[in-house]
Amino acid sequence: MMKKIIASISAILVCATSLNVRAQQVLTLDECKQMAIENNNALKTAQQKIEIANYDKKIAFANYFPKISATGTYMYSSEDIKLISDESADKLQNLGTGVQNNITDVMTSLMSDPAIISKYLTDPAFQKMVNTLKGADIATPINAIGAQIAEAMTLDMQNTTAAIVSVQQPIFMGGKIVASNAMAGYAKQLAESQYDQEYSQVIVDIEQAYWQIVSIAAKKQLSENYAALLKQMSADVDALIAEGFATPSDALTIKVKANEADMLYTKATNGLALAKMLLCKEIGLPLDSEIVLADENSEVIPTPELTEVLTDEQVYAARPEIRSLDLAKKIYDQKVTIARSEALPKVALSANYVITNPNVLNGFQNNFGGFFTAGVMVSVPICHGGENIHKTNKAKAEAALTQYKLDDAKEMISLQVAQLRQQENEAFEKLTMAQSNLANAEENLRVANAGWSEGMVASNVLLQAQTAWLQAHSECIETGVELQMCSVKLAKAEGRIVNE
Repeated sequence: MMKKIIASISAILVCATSLNVRAQQVLTLDECKQMAIENNNALKTAQQKIEIANYDKKIAFANYFPKISATGTYMYSSEDIKLISDESADKLQNLGTGVQNNITDVMTSLMSDPAIISKYLTDPAFQKMVNTLKGADIATPINAIGAQIAEAMTLDMQNTTAAIVSVQQPIFMGGKIVASNAMAGYAKQLAESQYDQEYSQVIVDIEQAYWQIVSIAAKKQLSENYAALLKQMSADVDALIAEGFATPSDALTIKVKANEADMLYTKATNGLALAKMLLCKEIGLPLDSEIVLADENSEVIPTPELTEVLTDEQVYAARPEIRSLDLAKKIYDQKVTIARSEALPKVALSANYVITNPNVLNGFQNNFGGFFTAGVMVSVPICHGGENIHKTNKAKAEAALTQYKLDDAKEMISLQVAQLRQQENEAFEKLTMAQSNLANAEENLRVANAGWSEGMVASNVLLQAQTAWLQAHSECIETGVELQMCSVKLAKAEGRIVNE
């Protein structure tokens, strides 16, 4: 019956352990990098800057094409426009009456002249003409004509509508359009280079967080193993005390060491939890996610391969910082061209189609009329107080300043690469020595354990062997992680971390 109960408890523990393992997410270094790339806000910001730079490039390219615009307007006026005065309009409207009165006056004058009366009074034709003139209505038709003329001189402008469609095609802008397009292209490449900088930094941060977890996990396992050794030794000492071959002082010394081992284990456990929280934040997982790294339970930290030494020119060509400064210099060179273009003539073609109501082509009648115009516009700057010269000189100074920064950056990068290469070589040598020390410490611990088992080695000797074994293991872990970090930092310094 007892065996069945024990078997049932064991089965429950196995199931619980398997469920816990399934709940944990196992992540490799490459998976962590990919998740960080997908969730990093700095990379998203840099990617958005590339999109903005791409739009700027398209905007600059659009300046090569003609610009077409349409403009319409409507205006209401409370009064019409009169081309003649009211007095003149009144005279035109009464022009017939004036002519009629003049004719009447002339006839009256003729009829009062004795010479004309004696000569033509008996003439039937003259009498007929006089009678006809007296009966004719000359005033009305002439007044109507005058009124029409006066009305034609009054323009109905109370409701005015106008529209214009314009087309402008730049011919020569002093090189400004070409320089703007070149500068926009360099700006897009600069945004891409800045993305590469952020990308390489994200990779370095993930590598550091990953190997830190591996290091802490290894030290946690190491402290657990060390505590197990001390526990076994404590049991052995208790047995020896009972037989009179050891003293309570020996047991107390071992308990002090056991407490130290428990403290190391507690620190490693807490540090591992915090380190995993940091990694979860970097890769976009909830902070309380249960994750296990692929190298977390490895007995040995993987050793990176040493790479070939690159020349300075190869490093300069690969480093995104150098590309960024080089592109910045090219941008400032184009700014010099743009500043210089302000002092050069500008030529453009222009074509317009104008529609108006009232119709300006047909006596301002209330209907629509349109006409087409075309021409060439030339703008020649004469004098602006030396402004254009100062702008050009300023742009040249900015370009020179960027060149100085570029030269200084190359010197600093060369120094950085040399230092990291030296650190990597030193870390590799330290790892080799740490591995050798670990092998010696393990052999020493094996001999001490054998001597302790046979009663030929004192407890303090075994404790020293265990302490040396613990330190050797710790150094081996630390140097392994140090070599990994030196390797990734050198890869970043040499520009070998690229966005694939």
